[in-house]
Amino acid sequence: MEFSGDSRPDVIVVGAGIVGLSAAFSLQLKGYSVLLLDRKGPAAEASRGNAGAFAFSDIIPLATPGIMRKAPRWLLDPLGPLSVPPRYAFRLLPWMLRFWRACRPERVESGIFAQTDLMNLSKHALLPFLRKTGTGSMLRRDGNLQVYESRAEFEASLPYWDARERCDIPFEHVHGSYAISEYQPGLDRRFVSATFTPEWYSISDPLEYALTIADIFDNRGGRIEIGEAVAIFPRNDGASVRCADGREFAADKVVICAGAWSHKLAQTLGERIPLETERGYNTTLPNGEFDLRTQLTFGAHGFVVSRLSSGIRVGGAVELGGLSAPPNFQRADVLLAKAKSFLPDLVTEGGTQWMGFRPSLPDTLPVISPSRKSDNVIYAFGHGHLGLTQSAGTAMLVTDLVEGEDPSIDIHPFRADRF
Repeated sequence: MEFSGDSRPDVIVVGAGIVGLSAAFSLQLKGYSVLLLDRKGPAAEASRGNAGAFAFSDIIPLATPGIMRKAPRWLLDPLGPLSVPPRYAFRLLPWMLRFWRACRPERVESGIFAQTDLMNLSKHALLPFLRKTGTGSMLRRDGNLQVYESRAEFEASLPYWDARERCDIPFEHVHGSYAISEYQPGLDRRFVSATFTPEWYSISDPLEYALTIADIFDNRGGRIEIGEAVAIFPRNDGASVRCADGREFAADKVVICAGAWSHKLAQTLGERIPLETERGYNTTLPNGEFDLRTQLTFGAHGFVVSRLSSGIRVGGAVELGGLSAPPNFQRADVLLAKAKSFLPDLVTEGGTQWMGFRPSLPDTLPVISPSRKSDNVIYAFGHGHLGLTQSAGTAMLVTDLVEGEDPSIDIHPFRADRF
């Protein structure tokens, strides 16, 4: 077998989204030669258009007993916060069964603690990572304000705030439109309560952040190749990656960070990991006169409004619809109309729509572990909407695994064979 490239790298990282970029840069800092391989190039998929949040307080999984009560109503609404296109529903049944199992209280509790460990690691790793990449000026500490339209909606959220309190996450409940307006002026008066989380950070623009890391990696001698990885092969002296065009690259270690496509590569190793695709939609509005002071979360409607250097981004929701169906931008239209209703002074003309694929596992935890088939293949994917949030912490864990060191946190909850 002939292998492509100028020289054999120490590590191949498959996937140049924010998780793969962060892992590649962290490994490079440790002295490894790294090849970064991506089907389209750096930040071409989900890392291009996300909400830009470091959502460190977002430790509650999507799979909870509460969502199972809401899901039937949501699923009947094709434009609601959680939807499954009818043509995809049968294919999704095995994933939904695992999702249902993940809603058991004991699974939710253990998942919250595992997620908290990864969040704490990622938060502590973030500032050093920003310093090393020279991107500290992009960080914003504006917090997040989650708003509620009724007392009943607020009270239903309290068990999850109690869980956050047990995990030492700071927050403040506020009540009444005047108190809410102290955090964010211009909200419609229908919102009766809100919760502010100060340690919810953001980045000025997620695409700019990712491309800056890619440039630094490249300038330090890292190698970036465009190619669609289609198979992984363990070898006695490492592992190799075959691309759709026939090229093959070999290294001592291969790290799979290919987002929503990662399970396809794991399958070539004989591992079936139940990764699904959350199709997320947003509209980025031009910068205008609206004074957005914090990220806003409209939990009952499944979307957020965030302030970026490139404009105001309105997006979210979950469409479990796979990788091949065309976008349904009616979903973005619905979110924008709701944002206008909730923020009457927001100018919603002239926006740019986008859809991205979030890699989603039934229990909301990523896979971060060696492959069962070979210690030379390491998985780091399935972060859902928390890829940016957990990127620096995941990079630290990947580096630990490549170096053969004990991981910085217990990674047993994130193992590939937990399903």
